[in-house]
Amino acid sequence: FPTSVTYGFLKSLLDNCKNISPKGVCIAFDTEVPTFRHDLDPNYKANRDVAPDRFFQDIDQLEIILKDNLNLPIFKSPGFEADDIIGTLAKKAEKAGFITYMMTPDKDFAQLVSDNIYMYRPPRMGNNAEVWGVSEVLKKFEINRIDQVIDYLGMMGDASDNIPGIPGVGDKTAKKLLALYDNMDGLYLHTDELKGKQKEKVE
Repeated sequence: FPTSVTYGFLKSLLDNCKNISPKGVCIAFDTEVPTFRHDLDPNYKANRDVAPDRFFQDIDQLEIILKDNLNLPIFKSPGFEADDIIGTLAKKAEKAGFITYMMTPDKDFAQLVSDNIYMYRPPRMGNNAEVWGVSEVLKKFEINRIDQVIDYLGMMGDASDNIPGIPGVGDKTAKKLLALYDNMDGLYLHTDELKGKQKEKVE
């Protein structure tokens, strides 16, 4: 019976809970149902291999352990990703007065960071765990406000999710354009200031 997902997930969860000693923990999972992003763009994540049946066997076993043995709440919602659920719960918890740590290495979550919401990036590939608050995100992305994370990521696109950005715009160019024009709308209002191929690609 496959156990690699269950073992890896539980080891990571328990090890990292020792680091931050949370008062409460909840888990979010994807479902096998396509999400609203697939409705918007059929090519969303189309470059990814389909998970083998053994993976879902393992996930089923993991859910049983999380619910029945660790008594942890699990959230899933057809049409939405686990990421959407984590973001929603984090914002609801913030309104209720909680300090929340979103445990994920995914840079997309940086757009949700606030004075009460942090990204907890687990140790990986020999690196130590990192906690990103507002100051860490602003420094990492070289931006002035958290809402600019969305424009930064939008300009670059995301190859892992098969989301196209502006052709030829990577990390350095996105940061430069944001420094000049503040956000995507500002960039589009000033395309006349761009030169050559970059102007053509942005337009």
